[in-house]
This record gives sequence, structure tokens and C-alpha cells, in this order.
Amino acid sequence: MHDLQNLGEALVRLSAARLSELRLPERLADAIELARAISKHEARRRQMQYIGRLMRDVDPVPIRTRLADWGNAPAAEKARLAGVERWRERLLAEPGALDQLCTAVPDVDRARLSALVARVQAERARAAPPHAYRELFRALNTLLSATHAP
Repeated sequence: MHDLQNLGEALVRLSAARLSELRLPERLADAIELARAISKHEARRRQMQYIGRLMRDVDPVPIRTRLADWGNAPAAEKARLAGVERWRERLLAEPGALDQLCTAVPDVDRARLSALVARVQAERARAAPPHAYRELFRALNTLLSATHAP
């Protein structure tokens, strides 16, 4: 029962949009909304017990799975952005990196990326602000998020 109450507490902390994605029974969703508005300690404790009781009628496995997915999303996004950053650094440091990127991602606009790399190198030579450096990251981010390449 304490597990269900703890799961209910996690549901109370969710945003309204995420909560609606779970498609919980109406009584449970209403109890969660009410718990968000309660600030008195004892009243909130009783409301959380009530939510735990309502959770008995719900299969907790899909809810736990969805919460775990949402919890892992920031780490996955961070890893994806690190991959984009690695590609940017490789393009700037390794002469053959653009060929490798074109092999990994067939729909690359090779001319645009080549021009961006040249602009970044010119910026660095002039010690100018990193406008092209950022533009290269945005272009790679768009390209790699659309194709899910490493």
C-alpha cells in the first residue's frame, strides 16, 4: 500500500499535461488535483492516503513505466546533444569527418556544412564571436535529430 501511496505522490508532482497523458480514472485524477491544492500537512497526508486507496483499482505497471520513461528522457536528450557536439568538434578537427558524416547520414547538405565549417574556421582565425560555430551546431542538431544518427 505504501508503494501505491508513493506512486500517488509522484503523480501529484507531475504537470497537468503529463498527468492527462496517463489517462487515469476520473476519481483518481480529481483526487490528485485536489491534493495539489492542499497545503495543511495533516489534510495532505489524508488525501495522499486516499489517493493510495484509489490506486488499488489501477494497474501501476504502465504508470511506473511511463514515469521511468519521462525520468530517462533528460538523460537521453543530454546524450543526443553530446553526440551532436562530438560531430561538430570532429568536423572542425578532422579533415575526413565530413565524408564520414555523409556516409552515416545520406541526406546531408554537404555544401552547406562545408561552408559552415569554413566560416567557423575563419571566425576562429579572426577571434570573432562564434556565430557560425553556433549555426553549425543548430544545423547538425536538426540533421541528427531527424535521422537519429550517432
